[in-house]
Amino acid sequence: MFLDQVDLLWPYRVSGVNVPKGAPQIKGQLEDIGFLPGEQVTLLRKGLLGKGPYMVRVGASTFALRQSEARMIEVELDRNV
Repeated sequence: MFLDQVDLLWPYRVSGVNVPKGAPQIKGQLEDIGFLPGEQVTLLRKGLLGKGPYMVRVGASTFALRQSEARMIEVELDRNV
């Protein structure tokens, strides 16, 4: 599943970043701010009508993401918490 599909306030782990072909810089930007495989991520808030922007905590940092960016981040439920 992808970050734009998850439930609020549940712990997830990043399993990958999938970007459109021809846009490798986006993958690098998302990885630079912490969306790396194995990193814990929590969706804190969704924007109006459940669309972006999304407030997301990854590691110890909090970021706002567009819905299109959240759709690129593949996650799985963190069962170790």
